[in-house]
Amino acid sequence: MQMTSQQVTTLWRPTGPKELDLVRELNWRAWPPRLPEQPIFYPVLNEDYAVRIARDWNVKHDGAGFVTRFEVESEFLSRYPIQQAGGQTILELWVPAEELDDFNAHIVGEIQVVHEFH
Repeated sequence: MQMTSQQVTTLWRPTGPKELDLVRELNWRAWPPRLPEQPIFYPVLNEDYAVRIARDWNVKHDGAGFVTRFEVESEFLSRYPIQQAGGQTILELWVPAEELDDFNAHIVGEIQVVHEFH
């Protein structure tokens, strides 16, 4: 029997302490459900953009900002068009809140904290 390794895409997500606590409660394997005022979950496609948001926005609003890195099956991600939210490197995926459980099911491995700002 031949094993084929699945292709994965690395994503980043800037987050504040409250969301990070919820990720920890989910054993670093899933993102928590969106709040009613959050219709979209948007991971980003590059680390620099995630760092800017965590450092410049999350710290100001939440007292701390974190950048997480995680991998998702590439084939699954192909359903979400890449959104350019500004400059050429400001790229996001927009995952509707109602699809987040399905998205979480396609995360490979654990969500990792790679940067922390206070």
